[in-house]
Amino acid sequence: MMTLVDAMQAGGHPATPVLVLSNRPDAGGLAKAVARGVPTAIVDHRAFAGDREAFETALSDAIAPFDLELICLAGFMRVLTAGFVSQWRDRMLNIHPSLLPKYKGLNTHARALDAGDAEAGCSVHVVTPELDDGPILGQSRVPILAGDTSATLAERVLVEEHKLYPACLTSFAQAILVARH
Repeated sequence: MMTLVDAMQAGGHPATPVLVLSNRPDAGGLAKAVARGVPTAIVDHRAFAGDREAFETALSDAIAPFDLELICLAGFMRVLTAGFVSQWRDRMLNIHPSLLPKYKGLNTHARALDAGDAEAGCSVHVVTPELDDGPILGQSRVPILAGDTSATLAERVLVEEHKLYPACLTSFAQAILVARH
């Protein structure tokens, strides 16, 4: 998330960070966003005890005052319903730590290692109602090295995520601007 904020604030970027929203009150990125002058909001999913519709209504209520054109999910580990996703059709991005369509969901690095894959990586995609399934905007690959663990592989993939997501956001936001004019 902070890599995206930093990229947008570096100048010349077609997007502007207007809100960092977390479902976890203890998320470290909240203080970092405030330090960079980006408003923050918290909608703690635990307060909704399994009522996903109410949680997503609270998300929408928190987002509404900011007149957003695009949502970038980054570390937001909640599955969103088709109802919420459809409100943001073709305007919500996510990064996933695998070479989609491989290894949707969790434990992606362990699954790549267990499968004996030669490479792993990350994918930026448009969010659709199906989990980790939308159109892929970009991918970055890293070799799986002898002796890799889930942790060492995750570290190398994260380096690539920090390059790939800002690049994909730049292209995607630029396309939105062009389409508007």
